[in-house]
Amino acid sequence: MSYSQDLCTSGISGAVQTQIFGFSGGKAIIDQNCERLKLSKYLYDMGMKVASVALLCQDKRVFSAMEMAGTPCPYMGEIGKKATAAWEENKEDKPNFVAEVEKGKSCKRKANGKAGAVCK
Repeated sequence: MSYSQDLCTSGISGAVQTQIFGFSGGKAIIDQNCERLKLSKYLYDMGMKVASVALLCQDKRVFSAMEMAGTPCPYMGEIGKKATAAWEENKEDKPNFVAEVEKGKSCKRKANGKAGAVCK
């Protein structure tokens, strides 16, 4: 049993008791995002900066933010422009692939084929 308060789990329990019969139960819930942040910090502290960013990029929100900032997430060891090209070749590997496909369905291109999209 761990007494640390720096855990990524929390417990839920409940009980019911009558004069004859009693029932109780419990469950531990793991916070995946908390674990991802802790693992990323440990990797960064050990000097594994690319691995740390790659771990964070498994979250579709982080992946999208990195794309919008012009700093693509690493792909199979590639970084920078090579990573961007690799992500374009392997779109189905993106964490936000389903959201990107759905967004594309609701977007209409502006007239005359000009760049830009109007999304609902």
